[in-house]
Amino acid sequence: MDFKEEYQKRTSETEQIVYRYMPKEEGFQKTIFEAMNYSMTAGGKRLRPLLMRETYRLFGGEGKEIEPFMAAIEMIHTSSLIHDDLPCMDNDRFRRGKETTWVRFGEDMATLAGDALLIFAVEVAAKAFSMGADPVRVGRSIAILAEKTGIYGMIGGQTVDVELTNQKIPREKLDFIYRLKTGALLEASMMIGAVMAGASEDEVRTVQDMASAVGLAFQIQDDILDVTSTQEVLGKPVLSDEKNNKTTYVTLEGIEKAKQDVEKISGDAIALLKKLPGENEFLEECIRMLITRKK
Repeated sequence: MDFKEEYQKRTSETEQIVYRYMPKEEGFQKTIFEAMNYSMTAGGKRLRPLLMRETYRLFGGEGKEIEPFMAAIEMIHTSSLIHDDLPCMDNDRFRRGKETTWVRFGEDMATLAGDALLIFAVEVAAKAFSMGADPVRVGRSIAILAEKTGIYGMIGGQTVDVELTNQKIPREKLDFIYRLKTGALLEASMMIGAVMAGASEDEVRTVQDMASAVGLAFQIQDDILDVTSTQEVLGKPVLSDEKNNKTTYVTLEGIEKAKQDVEKISGDAIALLKKLPGENEFLEECIRMLITRKK
């Protein structure tokens, strides 16, 4: 398998699935639809819906009922990016090489677009009920989606992150922030893939542990790139963490230790993957890609 070629193909397929669930730009509230779609089509790795579908396939899933959840998780991720970029948060003007949503549409519409994507994601996920899916699996997946997005997941992690801005963050709290702010949506993605395909409770717990490791490795690599990359390569401002006086894994542990830990944690994730039934070589390569990505 030529991984790079296959990755581009599957990412494109994933993106097209996500796009099918985006709102039409019409009606009196057309502006909010334009802001939502601008943000959703601004690029990105589509990593979360991609990992969701590959985990679904790992457990033998073949139907289309996973697709609304693929769109939903990307909408939630995008909503978090819109809010992260706002002047009251990170105050970033560029993301993925384009103007951020608040720069293009104003702070008011950006705030509304983030809110809109968050709630629209639940509406979209619920479409799986009418696609012949097991309603118990769909209900469980929606519960996972809500939990990993909310106060015990992404938003909880973001809360601690914002509160500790301009303060030195101890390692324990930094791990908490990373596990919730970044890891929670990756956990949701892969857990939902497993649940929708009929994985057992023990298997879902293993998937959660694996995804948690993937999320931590991903965030540490993000910290490394913020220091070592360029805006042209990364598609967003570099040294953003330094500018905002944020404690990161790199500032606590140093860049060499950070690089070593990314590799080790990714290895732990792959070891957990190999404990699961079935085989998905592509999924394994996706996890490995996290330690070498440049943007």
